[in-house]
Amino acid sequence: MQKVYITDVILRDAHQSLIATRMRTEDMLPACQMLDSIGYWSLECWGGATFDACLRFLKEDPWERLSKLKAALPNTPLQMLLRGQNLLGYRHYSDDVVRAFVKQAAANGMDVFRIFDALNDVRNLKTAIEAAKEAGKHAQGTICYTTSPVHDVKSFVTLAKDLAELGCDSIAIKDMAGLLTPYATSELVKALQDAVNLPIHLHCHATAGLAEMCQLKAIEAGCRHIDTALSSWSGGTSHPPTETLVMALQDTDHDTGLSLQKLQEVNDYFVQIRKKYHRFESEFTGVDTRVHVFQVPGGMISNLAHQLQERNALDRINEVYAEIPRVRKDLGYPPLVTPTSQIVGTQAVLNVLTGKRYGTITNEVKRYLQGGYGKAPAPIDAKLQKRAIGKEDIIDCRPADLLKPEFEHLRREIGHLAQNDEDVLSYAMFPEVGKQFLELRSTGHLVPEPLDLASAAANGAQKAPTEFNVALHGESYHVKVTGTSPKNESLRHFYFMVDGVPEEIVVETLDEIFLDGGTQGAVKSTIASKRPRPSAEGDVVVSMPCNILDVLVKIDQKVTAGQPVLVTEAMKMETEITAPIAGIVKAIHVVRGEPANPNEVLIEIVAS
Repeated sequence: MQKVYITDVILRDAHQSLIATRMRTEDMLPACQMLDSIGYWSLECWGGATFDACLRFLKEDPWERLSKLKAALPNTPLQMLLRGQNLLGYRHYSDDVVRAFVKQAAANGMDVFRIFDALNDVRNLKTAIEAAKEAGKHAQGTICYTTSPVHDVKSFVTLAKDLAELGCDSIAIKDMAGLLTPYATSELVKALQDAVNLPIHLHCHATAGLAEMCQLKAIEAGCRHIDTALSSWSGGTSHPPTETLVMALQDTDHDTGLSLQKLQEVNDYFVQIRKKYHRFESEFTGVDTRVHVFQVPGGMISNLAHQLQERNALDRINEVYAEIPRVRKDLGYPPLVTPTSQIVGTQAVLNVLTGKRYGTITNEVKRYLQGGYGKAPAPIDAKLQKRAIGKEDIIDCRPADLLKPEFEHLRREIGHLAQNDEDVLSYAMFPEVGKQFLELRSTGHLVPEPLDLASAAANGAQKAPTEFNVALHGESYHVKVTGTSPKNESLRHFYFMVDGVPEEIVVETLDEIFLDGGTQGAVKSTIASKRPRPSAEGDVVVSMPCNILDVLVKIDQKVTAGQPVLVTEAMKMETEITAPIAGIVKAIHVVRGEPANPNEVLIEIVAS
């Protein structure tokens, strides 16, 4: 008998793919006793975007989530997705930070480290694999599956051999976008089985409707480890359902031995839990065969739709999908998985929404074109590279070789806010978001984003504001609910910060906040009075809603045309905004940490 083992992704990739990683720990823990009794090979519950979402939106400590899950799941190995030298952030970290992160993750309960690199550059995997082995944990080397003129079975087999030489305990085929076809799966699994003497794991998304067939062909070819998701969180951009595969293999040589009754019982729980998160559901939930063209992975589709919706541009998602393959070709056909999926996807969004290809180039694209993420699979567009990085040197070594040890420096930077090494690592992953989280925690003001408008009002009465974006007539506004008067009043007073400016609104029902005469009127008057509209050639503006990360100039400073004057963040990517003309800075209408919208003058420059 050749038993098949199941890894369920219900606690990580399923909700990352379907509701932008919003499931809270409080909704996971009640199911853990049931999950722990099933007999999974592992439960994927951490890594990927969960770390970011915990800090940024849920106001949860991701390390605390891990330790709680380990305590609640004593009999089931826990698994995480780790981005090699990128860890869980969007840049490369020094080796001492990578080793510290893996060590702390292992100490807090992680058992299986699925380690990948977005470019399949094995140099970026070595340190994390070594650290997992040093911690006595299972190091799983990962092949990011994709299709392009330069990706084939031979190249994947070469990568698998390299991973085996690094000491990996198993090999995962990570089909993050659902690009595998059944016979391609069979061919790849057989080739890997012949090349390396390691267990093969298959992870594929259901986006294109082929995943179940791919799983069966993989099993027939010798694969014994399959990733699935409980049926209530399966399908679409998520994964094939666990119960379906268990039933398909029942009473065969590949029987999983798992109880359908137990699976259905725990699934009944998650059916109800999913209803709580309807606000975050993506409308792209069914089979979508276009993925074989645009190759956007499951976890990014829901995020991409959510981001475009916030900018009132969801109707342009097909334009973005069409632009993504063009950007990917320009960048040398990187597999689209974090962070390259964000790098390519965000640049495609900018190209579409600004109406000018590469009129604005994110800092991450510039870093990629310089070689800061590793070696591109194919030659990149030389003209774009020159335009992005100018005369700067190309990085042709392992990018982390250029990084000095930084863990102790990060510890000094965050100072007293860090209670332990885990806090330092949270700050390292996401400096702005991590620091804000630690500051709020230190004052007892951690309040998660609301699941609905009613909880938004309730949270408004708490000590810390609840934040969200409101789209009105094509414009997006950043709103903080800072307080509300008692519920028993006939007229409720709601206190807001609209793009940083305080407003008070009196309404009879919460719904009126979003009607004419409520927040809409306040928002429009606020925006109209806050910053001038662009009228001169030296006015600095942004092309899409964003946050200001840094102001690089001062009043009366001389600047040259093309000189960076602002650093902004949109869709988790940084962009430098440059001076449109040479001259002198006359006025600055923005400070670090503020939101900004198109058609607002952020800096005024007059010709000298």
